[in-house]
Amino acid sequence: MSSAVNRSLRAATRSLRLQQGSIRAATNTSSSAAPATVAAASKLAHLSPAVPASVHLSRSRFHTSAAARSGAPAMSSNNDYDPEIKDIASYVHNYPVDSELAFDTARWVFLDTLGCGLEGLRFKECTKLLGPVVEGTTVPNGPKVPGTPFQLDPVNAAFNIGTMIRWLDYNDCWLAAEWGHPSDNLGAILAVADWITRTNKAGGNIAGGKTFTVRDVLEGMIKAHEIQGCLALLNSYNKVGLDHVVLVKVASAAVVSKMLGLSEKQTADAVTQAWVDGQSLRTYRHSPNTMSRKSWAAGDACQRAVNLALKVLKGEPGVPSVLSAPVWGFYDVLFKGKKFEFQRPYGSYVMENVLFKVSYPAEFHSQTAVEASEKIHHILKGMGKSAADIKGVTCRTHEACIRIIDKQFKPMDNFADRDHCIQYMCSVMLTFGRLTATDYTDGGEAASSELVESLRQKIKCVEDPQFTKDYHDPSLRTISNALTVELNDGTVLDEVVVEAPLGHRLRREEAKPEILKKYKRHLGPHYSEQKVKELVDLGLDNKKLEGMAVDEYVDLYAVKESKFV
Repeated sequence: MSSAVNRSLRAATRSLRLQQGSIRAATNTSSSAAPATVAAASKLAHLSPAVPASVHLSRSRFHTSAAARSGAPAMSSNNDYDPEIKDIASYVHNYPVDSELAFDTARWVFLDTLGCGLEGLRFKECTKLLGPVVEGTTVPNGPKVPGTPFQLDPVNAAFNIGTMIRWLDYNDCWLAAEWGHPSDNLGAILAVADWITRTNKAGGNIAGGKTFTVRDVLEGMIKAHEIQGCLALLNSYNKVGLDHVVLVKVASAAVVSKMLGLSEKQTADAVTQAWVDGQSLRTYRHSPNTMSRKSWAAGDACQRAVNLALKVLKGEPGVPSVLSAPVWGFYDVLFKGKKFEFQRPYGSYVMENVLFKVSYPAEFHSQTAVEASEKIHHILKGMGKSAADIKGVTCRTHEACIRIIDKQFKPMDNFADRDHCIQYMCSVMLTFGRLTATDYTDGGEAASSELVESLRQKIKCVEDPQFTKDYHDPSLRTISNALTVELNDGTVLDEVVVEAPLGHRLRREEAKPEILKKYKRHLGPHYSEQKVKELVDLGLDNKKLEGMAVDEYVDLYAVKESKFV
């Protein structure tokens, strides 16, 4: 019986194929295909009633060569690169950076970023991820990882440097429709510059035998900052669930491809590879999944960028319409069909306006709130009162702060929860008059404080539309927070408002001495007083620093042994 059914089924299937062939040959395919196909499917369903007709229909329509019947519209034969891709490649290859403000700012970013990386090495959660893939491996002429004895391949070195830089959320910041930390790109830029320079000095011929100076690295940083920042100005990736490190990957791929000696077209290829690569979700930044991956996500992006650029160096082509391809492109798949918008052409605006994290190792949208909390702590102390006397706090803030770090009643399960909760950061400052990286660690004085926890749940955030407007205003770019405290005895303190944090362009000169102190503080645990002085003096000697070969500069940070790694 079953064999008879199978024979009938095969016969019906052959009949269906013949009908579909004749239908496709007909002039009016759309009007005749559906009835014929449904009729044939009905025959199949009659022969095998246990299987619904809709299943037979879907099976009959599937064919590996049936592109005309897929969900994708017919593609144009023009395989030109998306203009957004061409603009990035052209900028990297053809734009001369002549802004002394950008280079001066980049020098401060460079020193600050390296210092943040060294400070990250003091945390075991960070260092356990570092080193070679196979323990004990050393790569001849490979880039060195500052503060460690590691000499690795450029891909893994990019991960190491990028991860240590980003670990404490203490490096520079860019806030717009999307936020991020453009100095994350230094992980890729420094690793590739160091590797090429060491290799070529040893007789290699990468990028035509080029050797890089620190000024070359600064120029690469300016361009990576600009690409990441301009793509972030009007385009929110977090609103579609994507992590901002996609922009690190794109910017780093563009800059390091030029460093590798690739042509403008090949740089475009590398950029398309970065866009088509699987993009990180923001899941690890939000409760209930907040975790340490948020601290190595940028290192991962640097690693991927270098890896993809090296593949293009070996001849791998690009994906020209990676953004705009109907159905399968980035816009349709991941950006709700929207195209990127741009506020300005690529130049040096982002580096000139980047934000330094100077005062506190805190998520940047909270910097002004923590500064206001520090002022209130001193006001309370002068009144003979403390955080224990606080009944409630209202934080007038901007929309991005509420969306990212307003976690009034959410549990604080780990380091990653605490350093992305504005209530926790303000509570620690109000209670202790300080906020340091160790205040986020499990079991620490702050993390286990009952007063901090109770006060955290008394801090309510409310949006001020003007603060939000000023946040997006390209002439202001402020990150305002205002705190009003009510005490248990009914006293209401005057509101404390801080609009621009220390490290903002409007407070840049005020910040420079503090940036230098921060850099020295981060060097101290790793090097002798003499070495710290040498590095600080070199950092302040603009001409000498910029003219120094990258490998020689990185060697100043290398150690044979580290008590932290």
